[in-house]
Amino acid sequence: MQTRIHDFLTEAAAVAGESVAVVDHKDQRHTWGEVLQAADEAEVVLRAFGVRAGDRVVLVFENCIAVPAFINAVSRLDAISVVINARLTETELSRIFGHSDPSLVMFSTDVSSVAQSHADHFEAKTVSGAFGSVALLRREGSAPEPVFEAADEQVALMLYTSGTTGAPKAPMLTHGNLINATKATAAVRDVQSDDVCFLALPLSHIYGFVTFLAMTWAKGTIRMEARFAVERMYQAMQEDVTFLPGVPQMHAQLFHYARANNKARYDRGLLRHVSSGGAPLDPVWKREAEAFYGLPLQNGYGLTEGTAGVCATQNAKGDPDISVGRPMLNCKFRLDMDVPGADAEKGIGEIQLGGPQVMKGYFRDPEQTAQALTEDGFFRTGDLGRIDDEGRMHISGRCKELIIHSGFNVYPNEVEATLSEHPDVVFAGVVGRAIQGNEEVLAFVKVDAGCAIGEADLKDFVHDKLAPYKRPARIIVATDLPAAPTGKILKSKLIEAFADQL
Repeated sequence: MQTRIHDFLTEAAAVAGESVAVVDHKDQRHTWGEVLQAADEAEVVLRAFGVRAGDRVVLVFENCIAVPAFINAVSRLDAISVVINARLTETELSRIFGHSDPSLVMFSTDVSSVAQSHADHFEAKTVSGAFGSVALLRREGSAPEPVFEAADEQVALMLYTSGTTGAPKAPMLTHGNLINATKATAAVRDVQSDDVCFLALPLSHIYGFVTFLAMTWAKGTIRMEARFAVERMYQAMQEDVTFLPGVPQMHAQLFHYARANNKARYDRGLLRHVSSGGAPLDPVWKREAEAFYGLPLQNGYGLTEGTAGVCATQNAKGDPDISVGRPMLNCKFRLDMDVPGADAEKGIGEIQLGGPQVMKGYFRDPEQTAQALTEDGFFRTGDLGRIDDEGRMHISGRCKELIIHSGFNVYPNEVEATLSEHPDVVFAGVVGRAIQGNEEVLAFVKVDAGCAIGEADLKDFVHDKLAPYKRPARIIVATDLPAAPTGKILKSKLIEAFADQL
């Protein structure tokens, strides 16, 4: 019985120690026994740097063998992993360090030049082992969190879901949350020990993190890519990939790449599961994907506060259903009709999530926790949906203004606050616009009459302040924006008002 997430690795090494666990971005193969050895050495390093139970350890990385090594080592110490994509800027990292109050920061320097640059900036110390080379930064004065024996009380993981300006939010996910999510994912997708998963999803995203745990639980093989490259995805599918999770943009790039190489469809015959998540599923695009793969494209719905997937489809090829499916293992839903955008006649309300995958709360933020969780423990997702007669969830829209770009959450208030730091910007409004299989970030800024600042200037201004996926595709500069009598920007009118400039 698992009570901590590192139990999955311990069991995999005991049962399948000689089996290939990870094929990294350099095509180096690591067995489950070798991953365990890397975790053993990572634990020694953490102890040497004084990491205690309840401490936060920030991991700044792109996917590599060091990530599972240190995540499992942190788990063994009953410390808490705070996983961060290395592509965040130094400003963003500094804010996360300040909020999460870690005792130690790890940078995956032998994989990522971006992480190396961060390590140099923060003057981190290089350490090597079976996990490769990493750089470590010890921070003094960090206060540990309480430690609990119960899996559903002890926090294992923190992921930042909101902007790093204003009030950052870090959902605290317990070992119990992650263990249930792992088993739910493995069950609904029927993950097997002979499966080979192409994992370009970053482990700094809950989708990628739980997929990795599910493959560990099944003792399969993970092709773990540092960054998504369509050429490598295509080649891996010709060799051994059987399990393919991704966001729509990844699938779309694959289609175009294959056709450019005179392949109208996938015909290798190895794939048995393809799924899409992180963005709405367009029915036309779904048909295109199924025609290419010759397999059903499974859809799902998840969120960080719900520890990744909370419902999923198990459809046959050609099924016109574009719902996000039925609740996964032990998850449950209800709809709140007393919210903006709800429509009781159509059965549309705010989706509230219950069950063992619901986060413990937001780190050191009881106010936001109280706003997000009901008294009986349901999470207010901010998404609007309806449940059909067959128990399938259909997403109708959002109460919140969250933008999902390439599977990453972009919060408009963060981008707006960053743009507003420019002295010539009076205020800014940021919205998402649906494009094929994705959403793009659009920004609209108000400046004073006669101001000469332009789109290129503002893109340069935010370049080093925002991660690439948060940067606006377009920045429209105007002397006036649609606004209510109170002066509040009418975001619903922005795209229409400037349609001729987009």
